[in-house]
Amino acid sequence: MTTEIKGISSMATRLVLADLAQACQQRSGQRIAIESVGGVDAAKRVQAGEAFDVVILASDAIDKLIASGHVLANSRVDLVRSGVAVAVRAGAPKPDISSEAAVRAAVLAARTVSYSTGPSGVALAKLFERWGIAEQIKDRIVTPPPGIPVGSLVARGEVELGFQQLSEMQNLDGITVLGVLPPAIEIVTIFSGGVCSASRQPEAVRAMLAHMASPEAAQAKRRQGMEPA
Repeated sequence: MTTEIKGISSMATRLVLADLAQACQQRSGQRIAIESVGGVDAAKRVQAGEAFDVVILASDAIDKLIASGHVLANSRVDLVRSGVAVAVRAGAPKPDISSEAAVRAAVLAARTVSYSTGPSGVALAKLFERWGIAEQIKDRIVTPPPGIPVGSLVARGEVELGFQQLSEMQNLDGITVLGVLPPAIEIVTIFSGGVCSASRQPEAVRAMLAHMASPEAAQAKRRQGMEPA
């Protein structure tokens, strides 16, 4: 029997990985412990040489860890696709987000706007620049502390309009999720797993990732607001 698989992931995949890890444990008896933190912090800790077996982050972050030698080459496994949703505080007026123009108008009308520091936030910042409103709204942007969901700031009334992965929004109290961004401006992040170079049980990690990517894991992914990759 291999020892416990230790992993680290971004907060966006915390709930789905809990489901998937539990299913793997029941199937194989392999114990799995995955810590979820801010994605930037997770990558830094892997780069610093902490003894993790597996890391689950946005696919481009995994590719960077492969390039730097901290994740084994050819070990990347795409697990889920995650779309960005929009939320307001429960009971607040619900702006229209059915089109690109409607979302732009909602952003311009909001007193405060927040998005994550992860890949979806980077994409949103680029979208606001493309719309030509980045300078106009820069003083209204509220950046959440690492590991703190945007939705919790919305729930507390600190942010009027919040953008984050649907998986991080859908189970939070105190907010109304308006839906995911419309097709014209949808932001989809692929989250992938990779075997850490520091792992002493790479084959056990590969088996775990294969199970997490299998068709039988699809239902758990959809339950948490994601789609199979």
